[in-house]
Amino acid sequence: MPQYAALIYNADLDWTQPEQAHIMGDYNEFGEAAAALIRGGAALYPTSTATTVTVNGGKGGDVVTTDGPFAETKEVLTGFYLLECADLDEAVKWAAKIPGAWTGRVEVRPVIDFGAGAS
Repeated sequence: MPQYAALIYNADLDWTQPEQAHIMGDYNEFGEAAAALIRGGAALYPTSTATTVTVNGGKGGDVVTTDGPFAETKEVLTGFYLLECADLDEAVKWAAKIPGAWTGRVEVRPVIDFGAGAS
């Protein structure tokens, strides 16, 4: 069965803070409802904790790191789910139930399976 990444873009918040507890309750409810099709996922710390890596000159070149995200935007990647669904329509149906879709955006993208036996 195909898998889909549901990429959650929302305000750049620290989801570990107590003031986010009410929203985390909604995520817990989603997790319970979608447990049969969730294959992975995680929330991400705020972009202030990010480090961006660039290799100048290509493979084997100088490694340069920068504090912060690649781009500064109002909505940032705050987490993701890996969903196993029958098709894109089912993945979209479940993505609409992710709390991040109510206040931000959820991008649904098919996942390429490079594993053994992949067609």
